[in-house]
Amino acid sequence: MADNPWDEKKDDKLSASLERAKEGGQREWRLIEKLLMGLHAEQRRSRRWGIFFKLMTFVYLFALLGIVLIGRDITPDVVAKTHTALINVRGPIADGEDASADVLVGALRDAFKEPKARAVILRINSPGGSPVQAGYVYDEIKRLRTLHPDKKVYAVIADIGASGAYYIAAAADEIYADKASLVGSIGVTSAGFGFVELIDKIGVERRALTAGEHKAFLDPFSPLKESEREFWLSVLETTHQQFIDQVRKGRGDRLKDDPQLFSGLVWSGEQALELGLIDGLASSSAVARDVVGAEEMIEYGPKPSPLDELIDRFGVSFGGALASRLGLDSNTLLR
Repeated sequence: MADNPWDEKKDDKLSASLERAKEGGQREWRLIEKLLMGLHAEQRRSRRWGIFFKLMTFVYLFALLGIVLIGRDITPDVVAKTHTALINVRGPIADGEDASADVLVGALRDAFKEPKARAVILRINSPGGSPVQAGYVYDEIKRLRTLHPDKKVYAVIADIGASGAYYIAAAADEIYADKASLVGSIGVTSAGFGFVELIDKIGVERRALTAGEHKAFLDPFSPLKESEREFWLSVLETTHQQFIDQVRKGRGDRLKDDPQLFSGLVWSGEQALELGLIDGLASSSAVARDVVGAEEMIEYGPKPSPLDELIDRFGVSFGGALASRLGLDSNTLLR
């Protein structure tokens, strides 16, 4: 019997469907394979970029470290021409601060050692601090002046040169200030608090065990005996007299005979000039130009690294923006 033509047509359609399905499957596999290859290539590119950025980060950090180390150089190794050495006495005079004796003495020695430095200017903007640290700097200035009699030291007070800062200035050959600078405060202070009655009211028992009758005499939670008060005042008086003696040695006959001179009062630059505490009204640049005769100034002493300056600027900018937003940015001092 002959084959049914309808069956042949069905077989042809089935074969065609299978062929189309096969071709469709191959296309899908090709698409999947292409997609996988693309993902693999993308991962390889991502890894390459990741390695690149990591290397750039390390290069940046090493460069930053180099800048920081370079920024801590004290002074240039070679000074090309005659100049005035400038040393900043800025902020509290205390161990570990920018105006510590270690920092200032090192800068002074470098300035006196440099043959191209015609003179030294101490640019002072400090409320004072430790009498010990100030005394170290005072003594070193006197010693270096003896070793280098041709190299003078000038102190120039900016906003304030008080207490220990004036102690240092008194070692200079001449002192200058602005007419509105604050100068003086030749005195010694020691301040604290007493909480004896407070701890009695809240029922706290103070237990201070000492070996030595007066070992805890400045303890704020224990009563201060009159004998201990008198003893501590004698210590302050002794320190004050040392301060007065050094100022007299430094200023000599230029000081006026005024009973308030060593009372701890602070004066404007104009008043200080009348009292003999300073020798004239001038800025650092004016002293370098008109008194020293070497207008160019080169700063001696540790300089802040570029990283420190960047952080400081960022902090100041952030603080200023915050204060402005809060309405706290008014800095008017003279009204």
